[in-house]
Amino acid sequence: MVCASLFVAAKPIKIPRFSDVPATGDNQHAEHFKMYAVFITGGKQYRVKEGDRIRVEKLVGDEGASVDFDQVLMMGEGDDVKIGAPYVAGGKVTATVKGQGRGKKVNIIKFRRRKHHMKRMGHRQAYTEVEITGITAV
Repeated sequence: MVCASLFVAAKPIKIPRFSDVPATGDNQHAEHFKMYAVFITGGKQYRVKEGDRIRVEKLVGDEGASVDFDQVLMMGEGDDVKIGAPYVAGGKVTATVKGQGRGKKVNIIKFRRRKHHMKRMGHRQAYTEVEITGITAV
């Protein structure tokens, strides 16, 4: 037997659009207007804005060092979007290294049935944690 009170209709969620948000003044949707960038490092793409902390594939650099990412695929701020072919000319993302580390362990088991063969291995991927300090475009 199912209780009827479990099935409550959910209210629809309103997703703010750029046209819904006032262009001036202090508003709660200011995150939509921050400059963002999509860049490549370590064979992966990251979408970041200033102040974000992300983990990227291991980079050479001590804690507190500055790192520049030049392979910027796209930059945008509000409705103004620049798309590179393949990279945005003069686009650069600047970050500071916050630390080096290793990810969670991934267990690998190779097993062949009826052959008395089982091999166990583990892997921890090295990463660099960076904080985005600036996004510049020419």
